[in-house]
Amino acid sequence: MWLTLGLLALALVLYVSEKLSVEVVSIGMLSVMMLVFHLMPVTGPTGKNLLSPEVLLGGFGNPALLTVMALLVVAEALTRTGALDRLADRVGHLKLPRWGVVLAALTVVCVTSAFINDTPVVVMFLPVMQALAMRGGMSPSRVMMPLSFAAILGGMTTLIGSSTNLLVSSSLIAQGVPGLGFFEQTPMGVLLAGVGFAYMVLVMPRLLPRGPMGHAGHLLTQGKQFVSQCTVPAGSVLEGEVAAAGTFRSLPDITVHLIVRDDDPVFPPYDDVQLKAGDVLMLAGTRKALADTAAHFPGLLSLPERTDDDKSEEDDDRPIRIRETDASADEKVLVEAMIPPTSRFTGFSVDQLGLQRQNLVVVGIERRARMMRGPTTEIRLQAGDVLLLLGRWGDIDELRAERDLVVVSGTAGTLAKVHHAGTAGLIFLGMVALSAFGILPIAIAALGAATLLVALKALSPRQAIRAIDHKVVLLVGNALALGEALDATGGAAYLAHHMLAVMGDVGPWGAMVAFFGLVAVVTNVLSNNACAVLFTPIGIGIARQLGVDPHLFAIATILASNCSFATPIGYQTNLLVMGPGHYRFADYAKAGLPLMLLLWAVFALGAKVVWGL
Repeated sequence: MWLTLGLLALALVLYVSEKLSVEVVSIGMLSVMMLVFHLMPVTGPTGKNLLSPEVLLGGFGNPALLTVMALLVVAEALTRTGALDRLADRVGHLKLPRWGVVLAALTVVCVTSAFINDTPVVVMFLPVMQALAMRGGMSPSRVMMPLSFAAILGGMTTLIGSSTNLLVSSSLIAQGVPGLGFFEQTPMGVLLAGVGFAYMVLVMPRLLPRGPMGHAGHLLTQGKQFVSQCTVPAGSVLEGEVAAAGTFRSLPDITVHLIVRDDDPVFPPYDDVQLKAGDVLMLAGTRKALADTAAHFPGLLSLPERTDDDKSEEDDDRPIRIRETDASADEKVLVEAMIPPTSRFTGFSVDQLGLQRQNLVVVGIERRARMMRGPTTEIRLQAGDVLLLLGRWGDIDELRAERDLVVVSGTAGTLAKVHHAGTAGLIFLGMVALSAFGILPIAIAALGAATLLVALKALSPRQAIRAIDHKVVLLVGNALALGEALDATGGAAYLAHHMLAVMGDVGPWGAMVAFFGLVAVVTNVLSNNACAVLFTPIGIGIARQLGVDPHLFAIATILASNCSFATPIGYQTNLLVMGPGHYRFADYAKAGLPLMLLLWAVFALGAKVVWGL
């Protein structure tokens, strides 16, 4: 038992200190435990080793961990198909006062996070909140931390709202207790989330720092403006569309600088101008706006390149690259490539580049010195110009060997499969309904949804694999192994007994409130997943000694583990908003610590009122 407690303490120190990576600590601890308990087995009544390698490694096949992995794949599909983008964009364009839109966005984030992993929800709403701050002249620091906290609060309310919740339920099952129901934690979770949301809206803005104000100039640095060009195809949605207030509904967030019709220019404003097949549109927009347009209208933004008759002798020596079809053949990638000073492309026009021979398409051009206007075919490229290119992964990899174009590191991103957005949304809703109404266990529903999304090509196998966070897998697998060791060696019962002894005769209510406070403090310095898995056996031990339903202590563990408000390292979404919000470490303590204490007090009251303790 003492050896197990020592290993637990060592794991906590290593995780918190971050001297070694999560992967190294997890694999190292698993290796040490397997060696120790092989040399010094913990035998059961039948003489079998209770902590054999099969048992310690069994966490990697745990239904809760597999469910978490499947839900990460489902969330990735919702992101890749643009289903979450649509929701975020609609909220961002609501015709409400500034704070009304912010409140609506935070509400949507909170509700959505009850059913989807928090991280992709925050990622989708980051640009929305940035745009709202800039549009209203607010500091991003006033909205970024509330965005993260809204997602965390929403994740408290249902079984699938957070991976933490699923892992606690799985730990219950491992201890011989039935798992939690889909909405079993909802009454107490909604109580805490509601009070926390009110604090976040009414009090937190007064505690957050007043950073630099958002403004239009800052918006340009957040989203570079590329120029592009397209020809209205016959029979497309664009044909026959009439301008409203100078913009076209099918091209949101895109500025149309010029329309060329039968070689005659049509200048803005385009009051009541109706688009015709063959019209050439000169466009400008951010990368995201052009990417969304390219996804909705495949081939529309392919800037014209010259025909074979116009090729130079130098181009004849460049081989045509033909990609073989593979598992990710349908995966389109957008990447930025810069014209270096030594490039022979300097002085070329887009239609002279010949990039179609490398299976690449120029979607847009960006020049830092000024906004370019006029037909893109007449623009002469200069050193420092950035091309927005569309191609496949293999073609992008081959482009990195080019000396005439420099691929900008970290700019490669896949094009959303918007035509699968409806499919992904329906599969997600089906998964939630099947598990919420008890028709299927969440593990089966989630794995089935992930399989369907890959089978229907809403997500490629490669994207599905990359969606799974190996850090989470290794950390949770190690935490589950430590939990097994604590239970088998009597460490969990020992800790539960001594915690009760320290608290004295406080009864079930006092013990639960104190336990909640301890877990809430630890979760701000340790991963919430690891915290939940390690404290669940201890909570169950306390419940058994007090004669209380273990489910109540399990729910207390879930809610407390989700109180990761006081530090940026407490939860991944806190780190995501730290940069955009210009926060310091102390800002989280200033705004988040009161929220954690408030939820502790609300839980104490709720345990009396809701559970009758």
